[in-house]
Amino acid sequence: MNRHSPNSPEARDIAYHLHSYTNAELHQEVGPTVIERGEGVHVFDNQGKRYVEALAGLWSVAVGFGEERLVKAATEQMQKLPYYQTFAHRSHGPAIDLAEKLVSLAPVPMSKAYFTNSGSEANDTVVKFLWYRSNALGKPEKKKIISRLRGYHGVTVASASMTGLPYNHKSFDLPLPQILHSTCPHYWKEGQDGESEEEFATRCAADLDAMIQAEGPDTIAAFIGEPVMGAGGVVVPPKGYWQKIQEVLAKYDILLVADEVICGFGRTGNLWGSQTFDIKPDILVTSKQITSSYFPLSAVLLNERAYAPIQDESGRIGTLGHGVTGAGHPVGAAVALENISIIEERGLVANAAKQGEPLRAGLKKLADEFGLVGEMRGIGLIAALEMDPAKAKEEKPIGALGTAMNVALMNHGVIARNLGDTIAFCPPMIIDEEGVAEILTGVEAALKDVSAEHG
Repeated sequence: MNRHSPNSPEARDIAYHLHSYTNAELHQEVGPTVIERGEGVHVFDNQGKRYVEALAGLWSVAVGFGEERLVKAATEQMQKLPYYQTFAHRSHGPAIDLAEKLVSLAPVPMSKAYFTNSGSEANDTVVKFLWYRSNALGKPEKKKIISRLRGYHGVTVASASMTGLPYNHKSFDLPLPQILHSTCPHYWKEGQDGESEEEFATRCAADLDAMIQAEGPDTIAAFIGEPVMGAGGVVVPPKGYWQKIQEVLAKYDILLVADEVICGFGRTGNLWGSQTFDIKPDILVTSKQITSSYFPLSAVLLNERAYAPIQDESGRIGTLGHGVTGAGHPVGAAVALENISIIEERGLVANAAKQGEPLRAGLKKLADEFGLVGEMRGIGLIAALEMDPAKAKEEKPIGALGTAMNVALMNHGVIARNLGDTIAFCPPMIIDEEGVAEILTGVEAALKDVSAEHG
């Protein structure tokens, strides 16, 4: 039953609003938490309660909430040129400047930037570009893309197919048949008894090699992966993993796509996750922190190897028949340029590395203290605690402890996100020692509550 007063924001939300990643039936009963404003690393609900936003919105508000420089950049661009398109040889200054900036910042040499509005759209575009490229090369059979179990690449038909999570497939008739999923590189869960971390990485690479051979190397267009898995549970790859994976791909001349939608612009303690793990992608996808999510924008960076056949094929056909209305939006591009300037000027990548250390150390201490926690993991300013249902006093379905922790954290003024039984933390990169301490205090209080009830 709807417990909210008639005509309240909560009641109207229940009446009119269908939410993403939400149990629509349950929402009719519990309704939303309505956030009204944000300031720095904090947000405030419509009852005046303050929360530390320990997930930066959706892994994305790098410079924090209420950054006036981004508001000014958007306002000035709206006054000058509020919209223009990038179809049919049209362009504008902000899109040109941002394309040049992204290519210059790329972790490896890149040729072109292509703009879309979200990580999902960007990854969907990658699939189309890979298929287009294979046709351009006269290899129409080279269309399969290998992703990984628990990898997250978006929610469009193609990008959700690459996502390796059951909820993104159930009842959507996904994944598409050309999309395959290899081993999830989560040592704590997938490692075998007596297997070292490096041995596990070797096995992951061997599994990939075996899949490529079974499918036929000439049928595989690309392998896609996040440097660190985000929505799949903040999975940091085992030692040597990316080196071994890249050796397999090089053996079969298969393109590598780095999904940097979460990792990009500082999250792992370097500007790119690809730098953290020495990944050399042919295609790189970025979004979220590119504008601190103040405006929807994403980009696909292509090296010359990936791009040149696409150029050739568009010449043969007469056009590149792909594009969306908001691609390279001048307001979004202006916000992105200012956002990147703030990240550079304020040393936020270094701050992410610096503040990530006490955050992860504090979470590790709590994981050791509370028996319900199975593992703490993370790198840079991204981390997670995974609750272990096997340690509960009564049998719990998967996700129950994570949900309980999420509720308890909200009660104690911390917004995180439970991914099943994993609680993910990814605060704004402007966070300081006081903000980290506030998160840890809330986590400790929540763990006490959940342990008292379920431990």
